[in-house]
Amino acid sequence: MTGFIPQTLSELLAKIPERPVFATPLPDTPITGIAFDSRAVQPGYVFVPLVGAQTDGHLYIPSAILNGAVAVVCSKRIEAIQIPYVQVENTRPALAHLSAAFYGFPARQLSVIGVTGTDGKTTTSTLIFNILLAAGLAGGIISTVNAVIGSDVIDTGFHVTTPEAPDVQRFLDRMLTAGLTHVVLEATSHGLDQHRVTGCEFDVGVITNVTHEHLDYHKTYEAYLAAKSRLLLSLAETVTKPHGNPRLAILNRDDQSYPFLQALATTRQIAYSLNNEADVWAEEISQDAAGLHFIACGPGFRFPVECALVGEYNVSNCLAAISATVVGLGISPEHAAQGLAAMRGVPGRMERIDQGQDFTAIVDFAHTPNALRVTLHTARQMTSGRVIAVFGSAGLRDRAKRRLMAEVSADLADLTILTAEDPRTESLDDILAEMALAAESRHGVEGQTFWRVPDRGEALRAAIRLARPGDLVIACGKGHEQSMCFGETEFPWDDRTAMRAALSEHLGLAGGPAMPILPTSSE
Repeated sequence: MTGFIPQTLSELLAKIPERPVFATPLPDTPITGIAFDSRAVQPGYVFVPLVGAQTDGHLYIPSAILNGAVAVVCSKRIEAIQIPYVQVENTRPALAHLSAAFYGFPARQLSVIGVTGTDGKTTTSTLIFNILLAAGLAGGIISTVNAVIGSDVIDTGFHVTTPEAPDVQRFLDRMLTAGLTHVVLEATSHGLDQHRVTGCEFDVGVITNVTHEHLDYHKTYEAYLAAKSRLLLSLAETVTKPHGNPRLAILNRDDQSYPFLQALATTRQIAYSLNNEADVWAEEISQDAAGLHFIACGPGFRFPVECALVGEYNVSNCLAAISATVVGLGISPEHAAQGLAAMRGVPGRMERIDQGQDFTAIVDFAHTPNALRVTLHTARQMTSGRVIAVFGSAGLRDRAKRRLMAEVSADLADLTILTAEDPRTESLDDILAEMALAAESRHGVEGQTFWRVPDRGEALRAAIRLARPGDLVIACGKGHEQSMCFGETEFPWDDRTAMRAALSEHLGLAGGPAMPILPTSSE
């Protein structure tokens, strides 16, 4: 590890802003690792318990000690503990800063571009990454899909969220070791609010949009917006780097969040828009079977863009990427155009599934009301036939989304099939009932314009049976994800595999994939 130098806990604590509230005498041996999960603790590790919504990590201190922890950094006073410990006010920022210090603050030697937003952050992150590579820069990416470090592609988890701070810092250290100079880091609102990306020393911060999402966690839109805005506020805290750092905020002029964020940002900022009322904008937008075509305009540049992505919202994502790279990093417009043209798509984002059928089948990640709205608008432009939408709404998450998404689909799709999407410990029947009522409020008629099909595999089969030549079937909400949660168990699931299986069955193709089995399946 390039930045790794053996350090004691006292040496690590001296390098971070969190000051101990209380401490026992600390070990004078070098720390070999930092973990927040007691099961990941190995001999010589420091254990940092986190307090979450479901459990309190302090309960697992005995387990961490059994696994070899030599010290604990916690937020509570502990009686009768067998090893040294340090009490701090909040273990989440302490975990992030300790992890960064443990790896020698790798972000301070990298150019770090952070991307957040309700929708479009993975696509925008990937577009920026492609432009970095087209410009000949040694770039890496950490997204909710994967981490790419040179030729290594690392899965970052079943569901979409930013990895915890020790993993983020470990990835950054690996990138530095591999000789990378630039990294694109996708940050979720949970990742920002829970300090998973604290200590990442952002040089450029992009916010794609802030719409209705995660209110189960943030409670209000204002709190959700405040969490997203932490990316902008962190720009002012970035250390001075030897290679320079622009501290540039990139904002979407077309989004409802813009006035608040524009007033909040204290560093230099650039706004992008689909019209010319911003610093970076698009002209002559069109799309066809080959994808998007437009002219990108900005300070000192005007160049044509061709990109295989579809949907006007992806013009916005392209403009965000251009703002971050051409304006923020000084990359040439020619290289930006090359990078955008090389973009073949993001797994599970408007991904076509073609088994030779006479209608279009697509898998998309749209799992918010806004994302579903723009996705269905795009789907409408892609077909002269009917749009058949298949989606659900997650359990133990923002309940208002259920109504909003069902209303959107009732308004914009011709036919809607409501199905499972990670019901977790909630009743799937109750979730679907809420969505059905919302569809009816938009004049949907059950059995004619919408259906409830609890099993997602059966829902895809039903949509495909309904499809006529020239129609478009789109499965939304899961995208690239590799599992679905029922109760507290993650069952293997991939919408793309399931769509191929359903199409193969429908077409009578031999050798197609088997339909994944869920607890709702009758098979």
